[in-house]
This record gives sequence, C-alpha cells and structure tokens, in this order.
Amino acid sequence: MCIEKQTEFLSYEADSLTLVFIVLSVVSILLVAVILGIFISFRDTPLVKANNRNLSFILLFSIKLSFLSVFLFLGRPSDITCILRQTSFGISFSIAISSVLAKTIMVCIAFKASKPNSPWRKWLGVKITYFIVIICSFIQFLISAIWLIISPPFMELNILSEPGKIIIQCNEGSVIAFYIVLSYMGLLASVSFIVAFLARTLPDSFNEAKFI
Repeated sequence: MCIEKQTEFLSYEADSLTLVFIVLSVVSILLVAVILGIFISFRDTPLVKANNRNLSFILLFSIKLSFLSVFLFLGRPSDITCILRQTSFGISFSIAISSVLAKTIMVCIAFKASKPNSPWRKWLGVKITYFIVIICSFIQFLISAIWLIISPPFMELNILSEPGKIIIQCNEGSVIAFYIVLSYMGLLASVSFIVAFLARTLPDSFNEAKFI
C-alpha cells in the first residue's frame, strides 16, 4: 500500500530548535529596543551627541530588523518567505555593518581634523556618514535586486536527502548570487575591522575605534 511520507521543516509547533531561535531572537530584539529607548531618552546629552546620534539610531534599528528577519527562516517555507529570507537579512545587516564602518571612518577623520589647519575639517559632519551608509547599503540592495530578477529563491520539496521524508526547504535559485550577498557582508565587515585596527592606537579621546 502507499505510505505517506513525513514532511519536515522548522515547525512552530513541534520543533524545539524553533523555540530556541524564537527565544534568542525575542530577547535580542528586546535588548536592542531597550538600548534604543535609552539613546532616544538621552538624545540631547553630550555623550549621545558625541556618539553620532543619528548613525547610532540607524545602527540599532538595522540590528533590530536583522533579528526580526530570523522569523522568516521559521515555519513552513513558501515562495514569498524564501524570497524575503536572504534579501531582508542581507540588506538590514549590511546597513548595520555600513553604520559601523561609517562610525570607524568618522573616528579617524575626527582625529586628523583635530590637528591645527587640517584639511580634514571640511569632512566633519553627518553628510559623509550618511553617504557611506547609503552607498554601501545600496550596493547590497542592487545585488539582491539582480538576484531576484535573474533567479529568485523558491520553495522546493527535497525527497533525496533523507529516505522516507520530504524536507520542505528554500532553494536559493542562484547559488552564485547567494554567495555574493554573503561575501559583500564579509567585505564590509573586513574593511570595518581593518580601519578600526589601524585606528586602535589613537589617543583615549578617540577610543571608540578600539571597541569597534
């Protein structure tokens, strides 16, 4: 007789791993929300202003979106969630890394501009930080858009991995585009690390680079 195969995916009801992901995500989202609330409450204080207030808001908000995108990886996959999974995480996390990169570059510029008659003074201000975040994030958005146009992810039934089971999963469509998205995030993170590493020996008044 015909025996119906068992279907498998990260179910909200019957998978303990899903519960772990939900708890970690919710705790992380609440933590970021509390930090964002503190920053908003004290937005007019010298400490928050010196920490590049608006850039900090963008950074915290994008981290929050990154944690929220975890829920797209849970539950029964569909064509829509498969499309949104990697692209939403890639774009939101790229904004976060771009914000860190902008912060690091501004620390270096601030140090150079502190010297008398420095030509770097004209680069101080919020415009250059916004420019860095917008350009770096737009590149990731462009990569994701090309990926979705050429070969978007889709839901598939994997009947080959485990005998007797049908694994409901997302096919990335273009594997090359998927790795380009990940590689671009790695590139941004590497550049941020290199700039922060070079700036680690700055005086204590510019110690943000050490923590980055």
